[in-house]
Amino acid sequence: MIMLMNKLLFFLLLISSIACNETEKPSAPPNIIFILADDLGYGELGVYGQEKIKTPNIDALANNGIRFTQFYSGAPVCAPARCTLITGKHTGHAHIRGNDEWAERGAVWDYVKAFKDPNLEGQRPLPTNSVTVASLLKQAGYQTGVFGKWGLGAPLTEGIPTKQGFDTFYGYNCQRQAHNLYPAHLWSNEKKILLENEIIPPATKLDSLADPALESSYAKYEQQDYAPDKIHEHALRFISDNKNQPFFLYYASPLPHLPLQVPSAAVEKYQGVFGEEAPYVGDKGYFPNRYPRAAYAAMISYLDQQVGELVAQLKEDGVYENTLIIFTSDNGPTYLGGVDFEYFESSKPLTNGYGRTKGFVYEGGIRVPMIASWPGRIKPQSESKHIASFYDILPTLCDLSNVETPEDTDGISFLNAMLGKEQTIHDFLYWEFPSYKGQQAVRMGKWKGIRKNIFEGNMEIELYNLETDLKEENNVAAQHPEIVKKIEEIMEREHTPAEIERFKIAQLGD
Repeated sequence: MIMLMNKLLFFLLLISSIACNETEKPSAPPNIIFILADDLGYGELGVYGQEKIKTPNIDALANNGIRFTQFYSGAPVCAPARCTLITGKHTGHAHIRGNDEWAERGAVWDYVKAFKDPNLEGQRPLPTNSVTVASLLKQAGYQTGVFGKWGLGAPLTEGIPTKQGFDTFYGYNCQRQAHNLYPAHLWSNEKKILLENEIIPPATKLDSLADPALESSYAKYEQQDYAPDKIHEHALRFISDNKNQPFFLYYASPLPHLPLQVPSAAVEKYQGVFGEEAPYVGDKGYFPNRYPRAAYAAMISYLDQQVGELVAQLKEDGVYENTLIIFTSDNGPTYLGGVDFEYFESSKPLTNGYGRTKGFVYEGGIRVPMIASWPGRIKPQSESKHIASFYDILPTLCDLSNVETPEDTDGISFLNAMLGKEQTIHDFLYWEFPSYKGQQAVRMGKWKGIRKNIFEGNMEIELYNLETDLKEENNVAAQHPEIVKKIEEIMEREHTPAEIERFKIAQLGD
């Protein structure tokens, strides 16, 4: 009898050990909120070292959960980053590989004409048969909603959210229209919603006789309906409407993307902190602003406040404990439109400025903050050095919701990394970007390989050891030809010819 009991005990311990090495799945599917900031730099949150801009609510998410320090966007600009996020494919395989305004339609950059004619609005669409994270979660019984900026299909195309797996959409369809945070319209599902704002094209300058030193000279850039507020209201309502069933909320905030626009009351909180500053009089299609530093800081704090209100809504509706919240940014910070990236050290400890942030595959352009909070499941005040990217989100959420992950994903679930368990790692991460003269990049362990100026015929690969050279200042390609060769083979293997002409790279065989 004693021998039988010992065998039974051994068997139970063995089963327990095996179970502990597998991903622990929740008994009930959790709600999922994925918050995507727009152009927020790696160093622009308090929990990532920011000292001038206050982000207490986002910092609280990290303190209650886990902070990733080696997480990457799928691309260095908006549309392709969002494509990798919802399709689980890197930009060597994705349909959308860059920002494509679909200019052959006509005057797409004419703000007024695009407002009047939805055929001129929006970006190149995802194809009809796309498998997205939203369509997969619907298989698990989730209600799916996206609120904010879309950018993956014009209003009258198959690329709109409601044809890509989302039950509900409210916000900007078009990235160009989002260059005004007081727009004349937004979209609710497939319906155009007019707002209480005048049409003011993004390139509108100060009046010729206006004094740039006076706040009153900038009054026309602040109107009645602030788009981030309207979007936020609908997101909060979505939570309450679906509190009795699992939901997936993709909160694609337009903040803090330019232009510098935020309600004046939010700016005033920073004016006294930063003191007097020179006005930004506008250029390159962005509105001027009297207090550019205070306005930019206020935009980030405004987003932070909205994150706090999302958490408060979850608690009020009694679903906070069963909700996974993920917060990240679509790419690195901008260098345009009055943003003082040096003053805020927006990419710290990475390199700041043009050529190294948004639009480029150096660390400052693609390494982004990433925070995950899930009460009772993710250990508070955790930190992970796990290397992951946007295209890992889809398999992670499939893993979480017990949905079969598509075989053609380039991603790997990092659910175990969030839960503090043993995690499968990537052999490499891959990026390509057919803009800014053409770029490729590979992250392979501590090594980072970059190929730039491809359209100018350059096929040389720069090599950086990120363990010792996080700013990517010392090209060590000549000292490690064997590593360069491996990266070159990955670049050749992972690139497939683009289906869309604008994304083709002839130098790579397209």
